[in-house]
Amino acid sequence: MSEHKLSLSCAPLTGTRHTRSPALPARRTLRAWLNWRPQVSTESLLLGVSLYLTLVFNTPFWRALLAGRSAQDGTFTYVLAVGVALTALHFVLLAPLLNRWTTKALLGALILIAAIASHYAGQYGVYFDPDMLRNVVRTDSAEARELLTPGFFIHLLVLALPPLLVLQRAQLRRRRASRAFMVRTACSVLALVVALAALGSVFKDFSGEMRQHKEIRYLITPAAALWSLARVLTHDVSAANTPRRAIGTDAQLGASWQTAHKPMLFVITVGETARAANWGLSQSAAERAVHDTTPELARHEVINFPDVSSCGTNTEVSLPCMFSVQGRRHYDEDAIQNSESLLNVLQHAGLRVVWNDNQSGCKGVCTGLETIRPDPAALPALCTDGHCLDEALVERSRSLLRDAQGNLVLVLHQLGNHGPSYFRRYPQTFRRFTPTCDDDDLSKCSREQIANSYDNALAYTDHVVARTIELLKEVEDRYDTALLYVSDHGESLGENGIYLHGLPYSIAPAQQTQVPMVMWVSPGFAARNRLDLACLRRQAEQPTSHDALFHTVLGLVDVTTTIHEPALDIGGACRR
Repeated sequence: MSEHKLSLSCAPLTGTRHTRSPALPARRTLRAWLNWRPQVSTESLLLGVSLYLTLVFNTPFWRALLAGRSAQDGTFTYVLAVGVALTALHFVLLAPLLNRWTTKALLGALILIAAIASHYAGQYGVYFDPDMLRNVVRTDSAEARELLTPGFFIHLLVLALPPLLVLQRAQLRRRRASRAFMVRTACSVLALVVALAALGSVFKDFSGEMRQHKEIRYLITPAAALWSLARVLTHDVSAANTPRRAIGTDAQLGASWQTAHKPMLFVITVGETARAANWGLSQSAAERAVHDTTPELARHEVINFPDVSSCGTNTEVSLPCMFSVQGRRHYDEDAIQNSESLLNVLQHAGLRVVWNDNQSGCKGVCTGLETIRPDPAALPALCTDGHCLDEALVERSRSLLRDAQGNLVLVLHQLGNHGPSYFRRYPQTFRRFTPTCDDDDLSKCSREQIANSYDNALAYTDHVVARTIELLKEVEDRYDTALLYVSDHGESLGENGIYLHGLPYSIAPAQQTQVPMVMWVSPGFAARNRLDLACLRRQAEQPTSHDALFHTVLGLVDVTTTIHEPALDIGGACRR
């Protein structure tokens, strides 16, 4: 020990020159950080987090709010006033929830939620309204994993980690409960006054903007996401305790059933995220020459409906709506969620109804009905990583039909073109349009690559629907067969910087609301129902919507009920 000390003390006498280790400053910095424990009040910490939320995580909100404004419009004053109001309102709303035990956990959770919401709002143009939150809550794990891209984690690392580290190191000053209550109350009142004063200074401009563009409020982060989530959860609890209202209980099989020689097999194929703009059958010859996405259906001489509007812009809204009697024209979320669907009416008439699902469920449409789904173990060539290609629906239906007896309405719920991972929706043999986007993160791809992958997935949908028609032709000796395909909603592929879907309907572009629909009818089915197919082709050229699905299907399968509206039955005028 002494020798060691001697050598150290004598080192300078030998003329040896010491150099400072480069690691020392880093160590000292790390040690300083580890020892850094600033003491702050709960109010100061809340104010800092509120300001950070306003400035860092609300870029999509600011971009939408300021669209079309010039510097001469008093933009700086406007931004300052709205920013101060947002910060103050965050403070007012959060202050009552904070104490020494909840402050760090709650503020940390808000930072994470805001970071997640800002990523998807900025990357894909997502508006966090209740419909979108319902879609998020009810997605399956496989779909969710596709959205967890490297870009997502980088976003969290850059924007969420620094404030979380500061939050972790901060020490909250302790006060007596009575003093803490008085200080918190005084600060909240002051913040409320500041918020009202700030908004009051620009009230005319701000209120006009909110009235004209109500959807902008759903970009305020994290308030919009939290409010919408609360709406969804409270609504779901209420719906779970409300019995479903029976409809069409008077449904009966019509006159054509008395003279039919075969049972009926009617297939409804529900597409996912297919948009009319890229549907080959609805395009001009010049467009098809570039990207023909429906060559197989064209060979089957299907009846194409080129002008069809959807009920909504996401599956959670559109799927229940398109099978409801209310439709979009009488849209009432509670009434739709708490009522039986078209499929229940068909069951009331005595038809067997089976829902074959390759997605995240039927969203209440098939409640009380028989449901099946493809078995990945039985179809290894079509199923990997928790997802099956839609052709698995056809194979699962084949085994169902092998054992089926009597009349059957079969619903095939596709995964279709669900994004952003379009390249996962088709096998490599359908990589027809190149170059493609082969990444879950669309920001890494060009618009051309994204569009090519989307069109490849659409061409695969064409193949699957054509395969379904071929299956129906195979069983024509046993059944009178027909098929109706329609997508639930469309998709944005970069138009005006918007991707995916789910925008509020009032501002959604046509790419998200215009969907393909086709019908195929066997000779036997047409004969039993006295359908004039030439007339039906002419009818198909007229604009229509999801609202027609309920009444058109009732007419096609000849089910009579008092809730059937002939005016919305597309085929009604074509029955001789």
